[in-house]
Amino acid sequence: MGGGKSGDNRGGRRRFSRRRGRESAQGARQENPREGKNAVEFAGANEVKPEKKRSGLYERPRWIPPVVPSKPMPVPDCPWCGKPIRDLSTAVADKVSGEPVHFDCVIARIREGETLEPGDVISYIGGGRFGIIHYNNSLDARDFAITKIFEWENKDSRSEWRRSVSDYFSVT
Repeated sequence: MGGGKSGDNRGGRRRFSRRRGRESAQGARQENPREGKNAVEFAGANEVKPEKKRSGLYERPRWIPPVVPSKPMPVPDCPWCGKPIRDLSTAVADKVSGEPVHFDCVIARIREGETLEPGDVISYIGGGRFGIIHYNNSLDARDFAITKIFEWENKDSRSEWRRSVSDYFSVT
């Protein structure tokens, strides 16, 4: 009757139990976290979920909702086409005046001044820059080269209208 498996109760070994605490290989009982100074918190047949157990132990900061601007977002007119810019988040600053203009108006203005070859596309490439992109293979969109770059917005200075618009989008 000796040996047995390590998990059973034969041979002087005690079985591990989460509810009763840990038993060492020699049979000495280790301290149970559910006994002692917080025993009242863990007592009872219907135990509280772990999230609620800890809520009294830790002081957690409360979330304060951001203040949303009470005024509606401004709707300026595009100086190039005269139509209102309904979505200022997609507007681009004019090179000369810094006023907001339609993204599509900038693409149209670049297209007027450049001659495009077959496979060329004008695209925004980031950082306030536009570029002429030449696709070498019509089947693989990863096979392209940027043939010309237009520095449109100055990346070192930010237009004032962008600061007022950012309050509507960066509330959290």
